[in-house]
Amino acid sequence: MTNDAFQNTLANDQRLIENALQQLLPPTVFDQGEVVEAMRYSLMNGGKRLRPVLAMEFCKACGGDRHAVLEPACALEYVHTYSLIHDDLPCMDDDDLRRGRPSCHKAYPENIALLAGDALLQLALDGGGRDNITVALFTLGKKQGA
Repeated sequence: MTNDAFQNTLANDQRLIENALQQLLPPTVFDQGEVVEAMRYSLMNGGKRLRPVLAMEFCKACGGDRHAVLEPACALEYVHTYSLIHDDLPCMDDDDLRRGRPSCHKAYPENIALLAGDALLQLALDGGGRDNITVALFTLGKKQGA
């Protein structure tokens, strides 16, 4: 694959993943609006999306349909974003900025940031109910922080 072809594939995958990340977020119901907004704020705060791109490419390298793993690939990004939100909290590293913008607990109240991170992790571990995805995400959940 040439560098140009790689850059084109990467850009296309990043757009695909960005759209899927937005679509897979839960709808705002009842009084969850601020939590979902905080989830979206942190999730859509830039990033190269290399984790989901690599998951899709790994699936392809193993002979699978790379688009079939889009949801678990997005789950990797949800887990990553959860870890960034929680890492930035005052009780951890107390970082004010993330990628040049106010970190979640600075843009939203600290309790909302905490819930946004928790909700992203839960959303990732829900796994869509498909057996192979559920097993993979359960394994990811067990190994997180190991």
